[in-house]
Amino acid sequence: MHQLSFFPSRTMALYVGRLFLVRSFGILFALVLVLQTLDLLGESGKILAVAGNGDSEVWRYVGLRLPQIVETFLPFSVLLGTILTLATLNQNSEVIAMKAAGMSAHQVLAPLFLAAFLVAGISFAFNERIVARATASLSAWQKVEYARIPVDNGVRSNIWVRAGDDLINAQTVQTTGGTVKLTGVRVYERTGGVLSSILRADSARAIAGGWEFTNASRFIRRSGTVRELGTIVAAKGVRPDQFTLAQVKGDELPFLQLKSAIADLEAAGRPVDALKGVLWHKISGPLSAILMPLLGAVAAFGLARSGKLFVRAILGMALGFAYFVADNFALAMGDLGAYSPFLAAWGPFILFALIGEMILIRTEE
Repeated sequence: MHQLSFFPSRTMALYVGRLFLVRSFGILFALVLVLQTLDLLGESGKILAVAGNGDSEVWRYVGLRLPQIVETFLPFSVLLGTILTLATLNQNSEVIAMKAAGMSAHQVLAPLFLAAFLVAGISFAFNERIVARATASLSAWQKVEYARIPVDNGVRSNIWVRAGDDLINAQTVQTTGGTVKLTGVRVYERTGGVLSSILRADSARAIAGGWEFTNASRFIRRSGTVRELGTIVAAKGVRPDQFTLAQVKGDELPFLQLKSAIADLEAAGRPVDALKGVLWHKISGPLSAILMPLLGAVAAFGLARSGKLFVRAILGMALGFAYFVADNFALAMGDLGAYSPFLAAWGPFILFALIGEMILIRTEE
């Protein structure tokens, strides 16, 4: 009967789960305290160097930076909390007692999986409600080097839009009185993916049925000639909002807002694969907490008196840190377009879940 129940003992599950949560959050508190202090030592000078800044601005920086540190190091804390918990249970022969009672390795780890799932849920909610907003505010503040943030004038620069096979580039996009005006416009006209001509114009404004290009000219690639066109109407079917979409940074938006922004950008013909990877990593990132008990499980099994407990703990740490390296590498490859969004977000998670399960089965089950 014990083998068919995921939690054979409610008392044991509560004991192990509580031990895991207390140690994980205790490690997180210590890490955040140390890292926030070190980070503040490096940034406080820059903040106070700006005229008018004082203690309130330093505390504002702490309030914005602290959520980022918590988000970054929560999975590390869960990993270290897992290894410390399992090593302690092994050292005190409590794992041996559980095994002697008929519990399998998965049943021993079950309370940790449940507690880690709770941590993942808290992490996701924390990232959505606090971290995204703090990241956006801190990024805007750091762009002006901790000075007063100027009011957004609505001018966008170097905007690219795709219209069918054609690519449109505008040096600046300005919205005045509900009218969208472009300056320094280039339309790269392509046929079958091959450049055929380039339409240039000093400016363009949205009108009914298209865009009115001023002082336009067209360079014909095949003949190498330039034709002066004056004022013409072109780029029919291209919507003004395709140019006014703000540049989207995935880590500054919650999941649903980012998903909506990706849909808008995709409709505007903008590249979105990197943002899709960030979108799905908002789920796979917090869920990495569930992997930590599996990767750290090598510290739980095997005789502590054999002298290999320390080696097992180091192996568990190595597996956990290898996952974080692979995760960051996959995201970087996703940004470069080398990996698909799904592979960038979920590839390391699935790979290390299989590795952890294989090690657990081969060593204990």
